Amino acid sequence: MRTLISTAFISLDGVMEAPGGESGYRNSGWTFKEVEFLPEAFEIKGREQQESTAVLLGRVSYQAFSPVWPDMAEFAHYNTLPKYVVSTTLTDDQLVSNWGETRILRSLEEVAALKETEGGPIIVHGSACLNQALSDAGLIDRYHLLVFPLLLGAGKRLFSATDKDTQKLALVEHEVYPNGLQKQVFDVLH
Repeated sequence: MRTLISTAFISLDGVMEAPGGESGYRNSGWTFKEVEFLPEAFEIKGREQQESTAVLLGRVSYQAFSPVWPDMAEFAHYNTLPKYVVSTTLTDDQLVSNWGETRILRSLEEVAALKETEGGPIIVHGSACLNQALSDAGLIDRYHLLVFPLLLGAGKRLFSATDKDTQKLALVEHEVYPNGLQKQVFDVLH
């Protein structure tokens, strides 16, 4: 069974929306505008890329990342990995042609089936709605969180507000950096 890893930049109040400067959001670019950059705090991002064997995205994140990530040197390894997009509306002709093998999954059941295949970790980037649905369905195995010392208020959140049974987590790695950033890696206890 493959491990499904959710990776996110989040504010202390759980907002994950527009960390990189996407237009149209009040606090857009909060990861680099509000907190001093310390390269060592982002070591986990390179490690994720090397350890991942597939990328899983929701439609909105796919449509935001696919025009730019294929040409970004810092994401070069992701170009070689298979990509899976969970969407009920995206069609094959809407997929970019320069980002390697990409397959559309139509349901969480298809994600669960993907997890049952042979292979290594599957990484989920962005994809707030997908992350919430995956968590609610018990499909996430690990969280890689870079928690920023900010309260952003409004915005899409990583975790759903669904009334559900407690999900226990085990802290397996953590570090606090001088700029207030916290790395938190949790395994989900199933």
